[in-house]
Amino acid sequence: MSNLIKISPSILSADFSKLGDEVIALEKAGADYIHIDVMDGHFVPNLTIGPEVIKKLRPLTKKTFDVHLMISPVDNFIKDFSKAGADIITFHPEATPDISNTIDLIKKEGKKVGISLKPKSKLELIEKYIDRVDLILIMSVEPGFGGQKFMPEVLDKTKKVKEIIDKKELKIDIEIDGGINFENCSSAKKAGANVIVSGSTIFRENQGDLKKNIGILRTN
Repeated sequence: MSNLIKISPSILSADFSKLGDEVIALEKAGADYIHIDVMDGHFVPNLTIGPEVIKKLRPLTKKTFDVHLMISPVDNFIKDFSKAGADIITFHPEATPDISNTIDLIKKEGKKVGISLKPKSKLELIEKYIDRVDLILIMSVEPGFGGQKFMPEVLDKTKKVKEIIDKKELKIDIEIDGGINFENCSSAKKAGANVIVSGSTIFRENQGDLKKNIGILRTN
């Protein structure tokens, strides 16, 4: 795992009427990734964007598109999101009947594989697949809506994931997503996270000064 902290702003909190401009502004502000939350109104209780939107955003930036699929059955959509321009495709183990097959499908498309755990999801669900993925996303809120409050109880799970990765000497990013702000980002990093997802804090704090907010999250 890289020790460098990467910031992945969630465009769920962006102004959707000027999404392209928001993505360009995030690149200028020093974002490492662009975090794209895809929800289907079925696996989680909300609807967001599909592959066509990602396809339109793709030419606007060379930044890594960090696409978090909260959709089920997830296998049906992997090809579409790959073609649209995703670089990392993250799925939930509960969204597929065959975790191993889903990993294979993402790899076949030449994309990096992420696997995500909801706050109540047990680490055992993914433990035997850890050496086959590039990123583990720990949800620090229940997936489905932006603006929720950070759940500190997931930090223990984050530490356990870090211990497993270190013990196996794997190079895997640990991403944390949900309610991350200037105060709690340091405890997320101490627990082992090196990719920080943040939406509301990046877009709304300090009068929406993206560069300043990304900088604070990176160094706090």
